[in-house]
Amino acid sequence: MEIQALRPIHFLTTLLLSVCLFDTASAQKLLDRDFPANHAKNDPYTDGGSPETMKAAGIINHGGFEFGSTDTADIDAFLANSDIRWLESENFQLGFALGSYKVPQKEKKEIMEDLTRLSERLPLVNPKTKVLDPWLRAHLTIMRLEDIYTDFLSIVQLEKTDFPDGSKAWNRKGMYMGEGPFLGQKGKYEVLLLPSKAVFVDFLNKHFGLQLDRTQRWNVVHRDSITLTAHTQHGSLRKDPAMHSHLGFNMAHNLYDGLRHYSYDTPIWLHEGLAHFMERRISPDFNTFDGSEGSVPIESKVKDWGAKVRGLVASSKAPRMAQLIRLKNYGEMELDDHFCTWSMVDFLYQTKPDELAKFLVDLKGRTNAEGYPDGSNIPDAHRDLFKEHFGYTYTDFDSAWAEWVTLAY
Repeated sequence: MEIQALRPIHFLTTLLLSVCLFDTASAQKLLDRDFPANHAKNDPYTDGGSPETMKAAGIINHGGFEFGSTDTADIDAFLANSDIRWLESENFQLGFALGSYKVPQKEKKEIMEDLTRLSERLPLVNPKTKVLDPWLRAHLTIMRLEDIYTDFLSIVQLEKTDFPDGSKAWNRKGMYMGEGPFLGQKGKYEVLLLPSKAVFVDFLNKHFGLQLDRTQRWNVVHRDSITLTAHTQHGSLRKDPAMHSHLGFNMAHNLYDGLRHYSYDTPIWLHEGLAHFMERRISPDFNTFDGSEGSVPIESKVKDWGAKVRGLVASSKAPRMAQLIRLKNYGEMELDDHFCTWSMVDFLYQTKPDELAKFLVDLKGRTNAEGYPDGSNIPDAHRDLFKEHFGYTYTDFDSAWAEWVTLAY
């Protein structure tokens, strides 16, 4: 079917810096040869789709749901050679089309820790395995996505029960909280991970009419779902930790867009700073940078962002909040802006976590006198809320942040 009700969130150009590593082809043994490899019957970790095992693991189903502009069946037919494993959890729908992954020694500790947690939900998982097969990687990925969701809720200091059930808009203590249960969205957050640029471009062109070759975020308006599509021929995304970090960065964007419903855009500096902040909580080794369509991607191998920010502050070269609030798209951001927006969110989180939570929530879900979402005069609203919650004018903030940077980093 053809769907026209689609709207982009932002054109995204991303680059992660590091050397690509293992992403070997899948050759997983089928449990039931009467079904394709991506069928629930061939998921060894849920015992072939056992309802009891799936319930304990928080897995709702293995496909048969709407996704992109159509559904999983249509995507399976269109990308017939991609062998997509589909998983649905409480808040996510995942399409995972990547192959097996040989765990490098230097990644073993972190991956084993995640597999150990996963084995508590899926007892058939061996935390000491040296090769992650496609089904295992899919389960690991959806667990990590739920971790990111939980981390975001902790930052904004909200509970899942704070949002409406989707039958109607719902107010919590007089606040508009969106249109549905997924932070305010009616639809779950979607993620599709593909093995090649060619397949990625084919998918985006068919579903969203795009001819882009880098990670893309998109708002599917008619289903009220926000999607993320990425492929492993981009930067260092063949590496498991790089993809994990990349998911943290992009889901920070999507989750904040969805908070109290995605009805309007919020300031560029805040979005990017929050995304860097959440990504670097996962790992400082892999960093994603947004850019606008047609802009030259920013590249940096710097890991110690704190030292860079300290140097910018010391030399009086750090951007001012009054400058950052005027950014209209990601292509206008310089590398130093990325370092500093991360640090600014870090500063607010470390020194005023309660106020930051209230600021993030109040900037979203604004309504007019009739009770409809109101995205007008966002720069003014940002300035007023900044003063209300943090007690800072922009000039005051610049000074307080700079003083903190010299001590924190």
